[in-house]
Amino acid sequence: MLLLVYSFNFLDRQILSILAMPVKADLKLSDSQLGMLGGLAFATLYCTLAIPLAMLADRTSRSWVITVSLAVWSGFTALCGTAQGFAQMFLFRVGVGVGEAGGVAPSYALIADTFPPGKRARALAIYGLGIPIGSAAGVLLGGAIAAAVEWRTAFVVMGVAGLLTAPLFRLLVRDPPRTRTGQAPLLPVFGMLARKPSFWLISLGGAAGSTAGYGIAFWMPSLMMRSFGLDLAETGRFVGALLLTGGVAGILLGGVIADRWGRRTRRAYALVPAIAYAAGVPLLAAGLLSGSWVAAFALFLVPQALVYAWPGPLLTAVQQLVPAVMRSTASACFLLINNLIGLGLGSWLVGALSKAWAPQLGDEALRYAMLAALGCYLLAGALMAAAARVLPGDWVDE
Repeated sequence: MLLLVYSFNFLDRQILSILAMPVKADLKLSDSQLGMLGGLAFATLYCTLAIPLAMLADRTSRSWVITVSLAVWSGFTALCGTAQGFAQMFLFRVGVGVGEAGGVAPSYALIADTFPPGKRARALAIYGLGIPIGSAAGVLLGGAIAAAVEWRTAFVVMGVAGLLTAPLFRLLVRDPPRTRTGQAPLLPVFGMLARKPSFWLISLGGAAGSTAGYGIAFWMPSLMMRSFGLDLAETGRFVGALLLTGGVAGILLGGVIADRWGRRTRRAYALVPAIAYAAGVPLLAAGLLSGSWVAAFALFLVPQALVYAWPGPLLTAVQQLVPAVMRSTASACFLLINNLIGLGLGSWLVGALSKAWAPQLGDEALRYAMLAALGCYLLAGALMAAAARVLPGDWVDE
């Protein structure tokens, strides 16, 4: 059920990417405005509310916090289908972010409380499958519904589906017994994390990777329509297939490799994403510069897996920087940095570069804006490699 809810999280977060072209035409938006809707609007309160909601989850019921959060973000997703302009859509996307703020960190903590450290990366990797599954569902179903009816109907249908899932989640999911109970105030948790260099290197590395990842993921459907000539339904199938093959394989392998390598050295939990980020850049660049959608798909497949290898290893590392009672709050601190930078800036940065370069490059400006964003993956790899050197000394065995 946690995987299902996380899939709805990314479905509702990423559905705008496949609907960007019809939304842009209907609401008369620029690329930079679209980028703000895809990142900044969502991230504004998503990041800042994640910490108080995680603290609430640590003190009360994590499953209840997740249930209410799912209902809130699903309701605002449905409302996106009623937007009449940029301002309304921006506010509804902020509402989606408010709801999703309470869904992820408590889920990480539930998993960490259920699985021992030796299996935790794999468990978190399975949970992380919600990223490609939800994103793929968003582009496949959103594209199909929009092509058959209109984009507004796609938002409403997806939102209502989440609302119907919320009570079912509450019926089936209960908090496991905690080995330690009590409150986890923010300042002690953040104070503990702030003294650990690995936390900053992992968080900033994750943020750099997310800047590239969210930017490329949001604009990929638009690129396939503008530069490769695919229609809305074809683009949904292209991106959906890419996510369900490369994305799923990358997340699962990242967790398995980290757990196995991690038995010998805790550095593995940072080295796996470091190597994966750096290795994915050349093939991603080749795919962006290719001349046909067939070549692009073949070139994107392997790096799609590589850049999705991070959730299991990194989230395990963050969970092990603090005692069990602090895990939701620690995860929220990581997500604050990761998403405020990565999610907040990624799609906007690519859109702003595309708008700035459009007078010289036309529709091809988006291709080169996405190519420029790949530099963030190289930065992420370097920061993760640095984190690997200090992670063993910051690890908490509990």
